[in-house]
Amino acid sequence: MRFDIVTIFPNIFDSYFKESIIKRAQTRGLVKINIHNLRDYTTDRHRTVDDRPYGGGFGMVLMVEPIFRAVKKIKKKKSKVILLSAKGRKFNQSMARRLAKLDQIIIISGRYEGVDERVAKYIADEEISIGDYILTGGELPTMVIVDAITRLIPGVITKGSLEEESPVSYTRPESIIINGRKRRVPQVLLSGNHKEIKKWRTDRARP
Repeated sequence: MRFDIVTIFPNIFDSYFKESIIKRAQTRGLVKINIHNLRDYTTDRHRTVDDRPYGGGFGMVLMVEPIFRAVKKIKKKKSKVILLSAKGRKFNQSMARRLAKLDQIIIISGRYEGVDERVAKYIADEEISIGDYILTGGELPTMVIVDAITRLIPGVITKGSLEEESPVSYTRPESIIINGRKRRVPQVLLSGNHKEIKKWRTDRARP
């Protein structure tokens, strides 16, 4: 899997992508992450990537031209171009599974007051949002999406670990006093009955 991330703040990704599972996936050659500075695709001496919006309004909007140049140079035959957008489809696990089957994903990470709408209409294949809220930029959502997809790529995490995941977990000690009351591990987890344990975990995985 190859991720190509287009951003005006390339250094933001350094720490997160150089740690833990994502670092190991890159070291083992299972994932390649390329960060592209959008300013490298400008043509003026000021390396301008944004301009005032037509029709007025506050803030600046990322221009279509440098984004078009970046995607044109980066894109391979079998790829998906994603624009991170507050009006995009909400990212979820089924979407992560679908995207994990691709060879290349290009992520356009916006900033300021948005991105020229022609990027969404004519350059991106789909718009994605990670939630119903506004962030200052697309870098954090990019890291969320790359993380969610990377862990699904065969060999990154053992298949058994992915199948056994549960949002509710307990470990030792079996019993502990918290706020004056004894709090114990649910008995089903101590029963050794794997069928019942699996059912218990499946029930608690539902929202």
